[in-house]
Amino acid sequence: MIGLTIAWRARQRGMSVTLLDRDATGAGTSRVAAGMLAPVAEAEFGEAGRRLLELGLRSADMWPAFAGELQAAAGAELGFMRTGTLLVARDEDEARELERQIAFRDSLGLATNRLRASQAREREPALAPTVRLALEAPEDHSVDPRLVLAALRAACRSAGVHVREHAPVARIESDATGARVSGVTLASGDVGAAGGEFLAAGQVVLAAGAWAGEIAGLPHGAVVPVRPVRGQLLRLRDLSGPGLLRRVVRFDGGYVVPRADGRYVLGATVEERGFDVQPQVGGIYELLRDAHDLIPGVSELKIEELCVGLRPGTPDNAPAIGAGALDGLTWATGHHRNGILLAPLTAELVVRLLCGEAADPLLGTCAPQRFALGGAGALGGAGAVGMQVAAAGAAKAALS
Repeated sequence: MIGLTIAWRARQRGMSVTLLDRDATGAGTSRVAAGMLAPVAEAEFGEAGRRLLELGLRSADMWPAFAGELQAAAGAELGFMRTGTLLVARDEDEARELERQIAFRDSLGLATNRLRASQAREREPALAPTVRLALEAPEDHSVDPRLVLAALRAACRSAGVHVREHAPVARIESDATGARVSGVTLASGDVGAAGGEFLAAGQVVLAAGAWAGEIAGLPHGAVVPVRPVRGQLLRLRDLSGPGLLRRVVRFDGGYVVPRADGRYVLGATVEERGFDVQPQVGGIYELLRDAHDLIPGVSELKIEELCVGLRPGTPDNAPAIGAGALDGLTWATGHHRNGILLAPLTAELVVRLLCGEAADPLLGTCAPQRFALGGAGALGGAGAVGMQVAAAGAAKAALS
């Protein structure tokens, strides 16, 4: 989602753009995402939470116009739903915590409504009678990432972005001074090994998601420490059509996101298991159990798909967007649970840098160089697996 959005916006500004994806474009974690545009529901305590909220609120404001423009460019629906979100407490302990969350959001001036159990069930009759309390975030919405990805692919190709699929990148290349990027080298026949085709570029955007920290070629201390955070979720369908839920419903440990066609996304686990994408019974069982307790009608839905994705997490779980230590290299990764939400804003921030315009003050909240002292350790060529890069150069750059 991030790479495609940046590529489309950069091409709109007149740049020659090549998008490199290790797999089919949009086949990775973005395709697994639930698509919640929920900065209010996701608000967290602490400094990192404040930074994320600032980014999320601004990007959420951009989504309606972004969706309209993309829909017109691609001639396709995006599944953008303005329905709001309910955060629900199922017992006394959860109700006490939700009261704390309500007070926190009130202190920030966020738009929320405190709902008694009866009010919550008026809004969503499918909720169980055991619901104790709810928080409504009426301005949090959702979108279908799979429809957005398809639209972005179409918009990129229509705009003239050179899209290369199944083209994993092995390393970032530098010029003779070692201070500026000169392009990227693709992996050879052995996945992850350098020695393949070289693509020259005046600027390189590293939008590799959970694999961003695995790309070779960057000097020590210039790497953003990105780790994979596994998420498992289920895609469900009501054969009788939509109607079980209208709003996104979130509970301790999960959420249910409705689609307009009677499909639902039930997710998602948060697991620190490296790059392991094999689904496990325990996490899925807990999601189904908790969802059934809260929304009994979930048990009548059909299971269409079990999905596993790898979110890109940083040490403070805030994204890394902006210029790095190497001139000409721009980072756009580490979005963790908010990649879909932050896509329009990330593209705007990055493209302004690529065009040489004044940096937006918001970049100070997500500067990649805040991790410079930590580094990410030694890098190997095997990290090319999963690479997605938007290589954006001037029109005269040789991009084959």
